[in-house]
Amino acid sequence: MSELRRRRSRDDQDASVSAIEIEAVQTGPGDTGDILRVRDLRIWYAGTKGPVQAVDGVSLTFRPGEVLGLVGESGCGKSTLGRGLMGLLPRGAAIDGELVFAGTDLLRLPPKQREKLRGAGMGLIFQEPMTRLDPLMRISDHFTEELKVHEPGLSRKEARERALEALRALGIPPTRYRNYPHEFSGGMRQRIMIALALALRPKFIVADEPTTALDVLVEAQILRILADIRVRFSAAILLITHNLGIVAEACDRVAVMYAGKIVEQGPVREIFAEPRHPYTQALLQSTISLTTQALHSIPGAPPDLVDPPPACRFHPRCPHAMHVCATRQPPQFGESGHVADCWLLSDHLTVADRQPLRRAEVAVADEA
Repeated sequence: MSELRRRRSRDDQDASVSAIEIEAVQTGPGDTGDILRVRDLRIWYAGTKGPVQAVDGVSLTFRPGEVLGLVGESGCGKSTLGRGLMGLLPRGAAIDGELVFAGTDLLRLPPKQREKLRGAGMGLIFQEPMTRLDPLMRISDHFTEELKVHEPGLSRKEARERALEALRALGIPPTRYRNYPHEFSGGMRQRIMIALALALRPKFIVADEPTTALDVLVEAQILRILADIRVRFSAAILLITHNLGIVAEACDRVAVMYAGKIVEQGPVREIFAEPRHPYTQALLQSTISLTTQALHSIPGAPPDLVDPPPACRFHPRCPHAMHVCATRQPPQFGESGHVADCWLLSDHLTVADRQPLRRAEVAVADEA
């Protein structure tokens, strides 16, 4: 009996600490501090050939009411970074660095306390909602389960009102509240996923390719919803996508990721008008518009992250690669928030450093 009391006391203490932390991050629109600061974040997976360096030395900041786009080829670590920020990595993964949310380093919190912050402080919008929504549960049951876990103090009536408020904000009528997932279209299911995240009123949201497999009209609706979320709730949003057109329309800043590293980041307009890293330039050249007359692609493939290339990881595929690119890791160059990791931006290289790599060395990248 005494052990049971002690356990309950510990649980109550955890809950009270979590409540204080959640209250601290749910500030009003006037809050001007960073919601989340990421410093030198590293994530490894256990692999048969050795540890996979999926995220390596990533540093980002997220501000209230701001949308940061994260772009890059498949396999570069975008979704891993998003799940790492949420604490949703699979077993066998390791994470290190700093992840400061509401003044607290989440990586130093006990697992139970971090779980309580997830949802109420930090939300995740998954891609492919049909695989995330339980087909045997009504939509009402999804909301009831979520709110019961994260806000047990809510009555059944309050939980229902909170759920209907979130659904109504996304254009889903109350008459559909007790429907099953298969009774909705793909666009409506995606809106339900967003409503599930909003019901807990998080201050930071990871939207992992929320417009995947949706037609352009529904895609435009989702983007308008995300724009409304950041205005109404002052939420910071990490928008993970392959679509540079979406980034141009919906984001304030963009971070370009290659082989687990952020190679360039800054305001969207500046990066689209004057990209500094050769990888960013290649991505923008690969986009298609009404004036496109020829298709462009990046030669080779992203590297194997078990044994990535030394120094700059893009140098085996870069058309401007120099000797220094294969021997020394580039520092960050730039100012005013627009920075890139590329030796081409340096004014202090020797003649030997600037010697171009032989074309045979840059023509083909290692297959991932």
